[in-house]
Amino acid sequence: MASDRVIELLQKAYFDELETVMNYQANAIVLDGVSAEEIKESLKTDVQEELGHSEQIAQRLKQLDSRPPGSAEFQAGQESLQPPEDSTDVMSVIDGVIEAEEDAISTYKELIEEAEADNDPVTEDLAVTLLTDEEAHRTEFRGFRKEYRSD
Repeated sequence: MASDRVIELLQKAYFDELETVMNYQANAIVLDGVSAEEIKESLKTDVQEELGHSEQIAQRLKQLDSRPPGSAEFQAGQESLQPPEDSTDVMSVIDGVIEAEEDAISTYKELIEEAEADNDPVTEDLAVTLLTDEEAHRTEFRGFRKEYRSD
């Protein structure tokens, strides 16, 4: 049986992934301008990947005799990833993505530690896989930030 902390972290990660899907999709629609096209395409691709993450986490919760939480338990927290008022403010979206990815990275690192301490190699392996994806997203958007700051 998984520890309460492992379940709690999986549920947090589940909600974070779904909130990221909402915000990535909204930003991919809201952004305007030629310079935003590459960012929009990346966000659209990432929506599917993040949705897949949430499904994997939900399946793991089920395997651990728990459940993915429902919307009544959801509390939004990604303030920096809200669609900008200025639809050409690509930098605010880039910075918001980086912040969201760093939060996910932190959650998955903690989940890895807790799963290892819990002797739960399956959850640990899942967290390592998801961590790798989130680090790749962060690296991609750090690259975008460098490009936009040099313009």
